[in-house]
Amino acid sequence: MKFFHSDNIFETDVKTHLSKRFGKQVEILSSSLLGGGCINHATKIKTSEGVYFLKWNSDGPAEIFLREAESLEELKKAAGNKLIIPEVFAAKKVDETPGFLVLEYIEPGYMQNSDEMLGQGLATIHQYKNRHFGFYNNNFCGATIQENTWKSSWVSFFKENRLEFLLELIKKERSLSVDELKVYRQLLDRLPKLIPDNSRPALIHGDLWSGNYMIIANGPALIDPASCYADREMEMGIMTLFGGFSQRFYDAYNEIYPLPADWKERNKLYQLYHVLNHYYFFGGSYRNQALQIAKTYL
Repeated sequence: MKFFHSDNIFETDVKTHLSKRFGKQVEILSSSLLGGGCINHATKIKTSEGVYFLKWNSDGPAEIFLREAESLEELKKAAGNKLIIPEVFAAKKVDETPGFLVLEYIEPGYMQNSDEMLGQGLATIHQYKNRHFGFYNNNFCGATIQENTWKSSWVSFFKENRLEFLLELIKKERSLSVDELKVYRQLLDRLPKLIPDNSRPALIHGDLWSGNYMIIANGPALIDPASCYADREMEMGIMTLFGGFSQRFYDAYNEIYPLPADWKERNKLYQLYHVLNHYYFFGGSYRNQALQIAKTYL
């Protein structure tokens, strides 16, 4: 399916950004639409410099692709040769023309021991440290903005930058009763008793479920990140919420960087952020699911 045509301003934007990246004129030879996610469109483009993956949208937050590029570049530094992180070739914000992200094109494949490689690679990324919790800019988990202002305390970051910030977004867009807000306020007040005070900032993918990693011919690859420096148990929240990670993965992870013995006691607490985010985005039964999680910690 041909996606671009000669008078397409979008095509001109993509060619301009790629030409700047390569220092010479780049032409788009062909394009075909791919199955995308629930938010953005996806296209495979063949150019005079090679084949690339193009993610794009004309709606949504202006900086969503710029911030995703930032996460990918940070993950690539942290992963070394342990995991594949697609290289970023171009990124543009959403304005009067579509925003987009041009990445290295990777084909799904098969790799023996991929679960073990994924576990070891993620453990390597989680050992990439920072002095504070947060990230260089606010970014997006799905299409939901994340407040990433740096903080020295993980309890403060998780309370203020994640749960409180998201609850405020929900209050503006959806329903939360007075009784529900009381439960969440009680939970927020209890966080210092629920979370150890010795958390160390670790780089996380931030949205790591089974749809956001790929197995290709030479190993596992991470895609669609929403990175920040957090307690690494935050990563396990969404991973366990939707599944898709085998015991072999966890065994390999723990060989490199063992999780605390009591991490599962806090697991649903970190799942809560993602359940609330799903309620904010989709509505429905996620509302009650989030409330029940909150009540288990009171």
